[in-house]
Amino acid sequence: MTINQIDVLKEKLKNKEATVIVIGQGYVGLPLAMEMNKGGYNVIGLDVDEKKVNMLNSGVSYIGDVSDIELKKALETNKYKADSNPAIIHEADVVCICVPTPLNEQQNPDVSYIEGVTTWLKSFVKPNTLIVLESTTYPGTTEELIAEPLKENGFKIGENLFVCFSPERVDPNNQKFNTKNTPKVIGGITETCTEIGMALYENVIDTMVPVSSPKIAEMTKLLENTFRSVNIAFINEMAKMCEIMGISIWEVIDAAKTKPFGFMPFYPGPGIGGHCIPLDPMYLAWKAKEFRFHSRFIELAQETNNNMPFHVSQAVQEILNNYGKALRGSKVVLFGMAYKPNIDDVRESPSLWIYEILTAQGAEVSFYDPFIQTFRNGKGELVTGIEWNTEEMKKHDLFIMLTPHDQVDYNAVREMNVPIYDTRYIFKDAKDAHIYRIGDQLWYQENLSNPLHV
Repeated sequence: MTINQIDVLKEKLKNKEATVIVIGQGYVGLPLAMEMNKGGYNVIGLDVDEKKVNMLNSGVSYIGDVSDIELKKALETNKYKADSNPAIIHEADVVCICVPTPLNEQQNPDVSYIEGVTTWLKSFVKPNTLIVLESTTYPGTTEELIAEPLKENGFKIGENLFVCFSPERVDPNNQKFNTKNTPKVIGGITETCTEIGMALYENVIDTMVPVSSPKIAEMTKLLENTFRSVNIAFINEMAKMCEIMGISIWEVIDAAKTKPFGFMPFYPGPGIGGHCIPLDPMYLAWKAKEFRFHSRFIELAQETNNNMPFHVSQAVQEILNNYGKALRGSKVVLFGMAYKPNIDDVRESPSLWIYEILTAQGAEVSFYDPFIQTFRNGKGELVTGIEWNTEEMKKHDLFIMLTPHDQVDYNAVREMNVPIYDTRYIFKDAKDAHIYRIGDQLWYQENLSNPLHV
């Protein structure tokens, strides 16, 4: 591609004449497609799920961060549509890849979705196209799984094909930061790739952060979420320590965060969930092993966080025992199945694990969540939530607070006088004898003797 041709592509981006295909219309891809549309580009949302494609083209959104109104406005511009045919990639000036990157059963990266997209690109992408991978993955993915296979088709990266990595930073239901106003990192394989990538996103995103390579951009995303995973694991460990020592971790955190420097508050809970924190650190640990480097911090943090649902199960047994009841046969309600407040997303939610553990131990487990009516259990069976009915709820043996939704009347929950295990510090000021909190003094502490002091 000559310098003049490169300028032609830049002009198409600058003048909003480019066609942008966003592959994957989920929690990352659909909000990005909406911002690209608002930025003036002609946008095609490519997704293999025909049902989702039909919903989008009829103006129905299944993503909480994209309303039906916003979607319909995009459709009315005649510059957004959804499609399921990968051959449409041939129309693209830009391809943004927003596909899942889960872990397999062995907790290793599953990059099959990216590899599938690369197969499409080899069949349909035309010269002079910008390709941006946004899916979170290990350092080296952009070059190894996208650029190198496309070179086999005769493309020259930085001359007639431009490849970048720009990590998504989506935080569902964040009321302050969204796709547009969250600073966006981007790294191209060549300087020209980065320049063209910047030309695309500068029309859409408020703040761009160019870096020197895709690997830097890939590692940036993994660092962000590994930092969170390690610190959450640390505070979970501290919470368990405080329980044994008869100290409230919540009061300790509240006091520590008054220090205006050198401390950042993290909070304990029943485990970690969502599309990033449970998965991203394992991508990094897996890739590091290729270099004979074993990250004990990452693996220990993962182990600690993954064990929190079992800690909850143990606490539940002890609370019920305090009332002379066994876990087997007890009626338990889980409040909140989503992985974070005020969303309908159960991906990797610790509530799912807690449901499975308690059910396997013989408890009669139900759930209440104003955002989630059903979910599939480990056997693939549909589990339906209970309706809000005070008199019926009072018949249960224990409530477990797992995800704090604004729509739940927690004062009403407290007044039902059913024993409560609070894993999220919902009942901050409650002195009620029937409320127990994770990371707080063990309820049998006053009767616990230390044999070393006898």
